[in-house]
Amino acid sequence: MKIVIVDDDVLVSASLKTIIETSDGVEVLAVANSGEDAIKLYKDHKPDILLMDIRMGKKNGLEAAEEILNSFPKAKVLFLTTFADDEYIIKALKIGAKGYILKQHYNSIIPSLNAVYSGQNVFGEEIINKLPAVMNNQVNKKNYQDYGILDKEFEIISLVSKGLSNKEIAKELYLGEGTVRNYISVILEKLELRDRTQLAIFFFNHLV
Repeated sequence: MKIVIVDDDVLVSASLKTIIETSDGVEVLAVANSGEDAIKLYKDHKPDILLMDIRMGKKNGLEAAEEILNSFPKAKVLFLTTFADDEYIIKALKIGAKGYILKQHYNSIIPSLNAVYSGQNVFGEEIINKLPAVMNNQVNKKNYQDYGILDKEFEIISLVSKGLSNKEIAKELYLGEGTVRNYISVILEKLELRDRTQLAIFFFNHLV
């Protein structure tokens, strides 16, 4: 796994490099300290994952990631930041970041890198808990119909995105818990998603 690290704090970026390189099979190709350098290094190295802070100088991590993803849609960007601001989370989701974790939980860095490398989306527990609060309740019905989603399936996706369990969804929609579980399995297969977290992210990115 080849990584590029971007953080405007030189000590933090050096520490991240040390932490990451203690893991077998991981190589840090380069370290940068600005959004501008992040773009250049991504073009030069095409790393498997770009691990990047958000708050940086003239071009922040979100702006740099958006520029990179516009040119390289398959780029995997994992944000590692101190801030769980709603606007940052929304922007990270919209531009297609693969993850958003907080620096405070440094023990999660290596597992998160491995998860993103294997194709998963990774959002820390604090971020997942905040998602329902930052959701925009305005929905575009045409969008979910374009994805082949039926009305009842959309209701279930919406409730999953609010953090409800299968039992809670069943109670809300007057369905059996097994029926809800079957619905979710069908929805995940239809949308080619792995789990409820990806389903909630899909809802936010495409259906609101």
